[in-house]
Amino acid sequence: MSEQLKDRFQIIGGSHLTGEVSISGAKNSILKLMAVSLMAAGKYRLGNVPAIADVTMMGELLESLGCKVIHDESKSELLIEVPEQPGFKADYQFVRKLRASINVLGPLVAKLGRAEVALPGGDAIGSRGLDFHTRGLKELGAVTQNEHGYIVATTPKGLTGAKVELEFPSVGATENILTAAVLAKGTTVLENAAREPDLVDIGNFLNAMGAKIQGLGTPTLVIDGVSKLNPVDYVAIPDRIVTGTWAFAAAITQGDITIKNANASHLELPLEKLTSAGAVVTTTANGLRVKMSRRPSAIDISTLPYPGFPTDLQPFAITLNAIADGDALVTENVFEGRFMFVNELMRLGANIRVDGHHASIIGIPKLSSAPVAASDIRAGAGLVLAGLVAEGTTFVEGAFHVDRGYPKFAEQLRALGADVTRVN
Repeated sequence: MSEQLKDRFQIIGGSHLTGEVSISGAKNSILKLMAVSLMAAGKYRLGNVPAIADVTMMGELLESLGCKVIHDESKSELLIEVPEQPGFKADYQFVRKLRASINVLGPLVAKLGRAEVALPGGDAIGSRGLDFHTRGLKELGAVTQNEHGYIVATTPKGLTGAKVELEFPSVGATENILTAAVLAKGTTVLENAAREPDLVDIGNFLNAMGAKIQGLGTPTLVIDGVSKLNPVDYVAIPDRIVTGTWAFAAAITQGDITIKNANASHLELPLEKLTSAGAVVTTTANGLRVKMSRRPSAIDISTLPYPGFPTDLQPFAITLNAIADGDALVTENVFEGRFMFVNELMRLGANIRVDGHHASIIGIPKLSSAPVAASDIRAGAGLVLAGLVAEGTTFVEGAFHVDRGYPKFAEQLRALGADVTRVN
């Protein structure tokens, strides 16, 4: 086993997190902006870029396609230089590490008329099939097939605007169809499109490049195809999932955290749930403050696409309910594998029963320490927060998962008063 895979968090329970944190750019936006840059040759400067492992991995993928990528972490900037003819094959060695790499499919098909993208890896939270992606591209005139573990897409007659309706508002499928439609001939109407703020950010980036997209943030996108795009400088929106993580961290640990450089309007439902749990949530000029002065009350959660409760915040809702006063029901409607996290939380003493896509939770006053393992980014962060409200010392294996989505997570926790270190 590599040294990275043995890396783990050591958490000594009993901390009440207090202080300030600052939110960097959204992972789910930055990675897609990087993919979209393939659509126009030239130099890009992306701002508000988080220092996370996923940005490094996406940068390596772009470099394999012929781009130059420099991440200046001191300035939170990413410089990308795209050649006139980038490569069209996204190899498995890069794609297997990062599911967001599937987002080069639409841009490469639109720009080059051909793309070969390995079937992606990433978090173990469910199957997340790619049928919605390929079906939408076919509606625009692409020919797609699976060959030896790759999605191969070509456009023998070019791409032409069409009406495309998604069965489910998949973010990834919306992004791939949107990027392909931007350079297609004519007008595309995309129905039941994703509405996530990260998707809106990608659309705004494309419009800044010269695209003509209307309806961002609504279920219906209207895209008038253009013949060419141009590189631009752009600053990504704040990460709403990291913002939500710190908001739940304050509530779980009965703490008081001011979250700066955040957008509270992107988290209306989660913040309403935290208020129901007993937290005092105050919005500020550039963020929000979450304060909890008592044991949380149990809250029922049902995950749904935006503006519903985000599936990425579900592990934190379960952690809160595990130590809350009362019983709660958490329903997972997006990723069937998300409840893998529950088995590890039960090792810490949580009283949870899973039936299909429902988790029934009976709150207890405090968890008890044990060695546990992270299966994905959010599960890892959720287990660390659970360790903060567990008696004794908890070890969370798989710290590299958390590195993929949270910049300097242990350091930020220590700055808030937690006893969290990384050990090998």
